[in-house]
Amino acid sequence: MAQAKRRHRPALIALVVVAALACLGLAWWQWTRFESGSGSGQNLGYALQWPAFAAFVVYAYRRFVMLEADPEEVAKLAPGARGATEVPADLLPERPSAPTRIVPEDDMPPEDRELAEYNRYLSALAQQEKK
Repeated sequence: MAQAKRRHRPALIALVVVAALACLGLAWWQWTRFESGSGSGQNLGYALQWPAFAAFVVYAYRRFVMLEADPEEVAKLAPGARGATEVPADLLPERPSAPTRIVPEDDMPPEDRELAEYNRYLSALAQQEKK
């Protein structure tokens, strides 16, 4: 197979560099906070965590470039995947059906009568707005 053309993306590379430098800067800041009089173990934990984030940013970019350049590598990740799959019909619960029995307004509790009256009022307003 012919060598795939490598694509260079200056904006993406700049983003990776800025993100990695920001993570390293935050690590340095947490280290200085840890060494200060008010520093705690939490600052030390963050100081050790930020370089891992910087390394992950670089790793993720490298992995992105490798997967983009080599379609066979993508196929190795998910050998059985062939695109979207269908959800089995029996997986989800049945939708409840709408109530078929209409209760006369005289048999409704007072709160439901007020709600029905309010809904009629809103319906009338909507009809006026359409005209």
